Amino acid sequence: MDVIVRKWRPDTESSVPPYEQIRLRILDLAASGALAVGARLPSVRSLALDLGLAANTVARAYRELEQAGIVVTAGRSGTAVASGGDVMGAQVAAAAESFAAVVRDLGVPGPKALSIVTAALERGAAR
Repeated sequence: MDVIVRKWRPDTESSVPPYEQIRLRILDLAASGALAVGARLPSVRSLALDLGLAANTVARAYRELEQAGIVVTAGRSGTAVASGGDVMGAQVAAAAESFAAVVRDLGVPGPKALSIVTAALERGAAR
């Protein structure tokens, strides 16, 4: 998920520890909607490599986010942004997952699937 590292790196000169900078970055992205409910985060190793940090540093940030209910970790499924009590967001994320599964199963190209969704949303708004 390049949205976490795009135009951002931990400030090595800061008095704020790197794990806390990562935690705050992900928290800000989740709160702003840049990381949607259900969005998968990069693996600990992958993000650590991208940021040039130790895996334990990223793992601590993820652990603290999980303890706060911001993310959920499901073993091999990885870490994803939690609903955090956002029932509507969770329902939309679940519907999006279902839609994406159908699109993949049918082999529909992503841009075509998105245009179908856009048209459905526009039809709904016109009612």
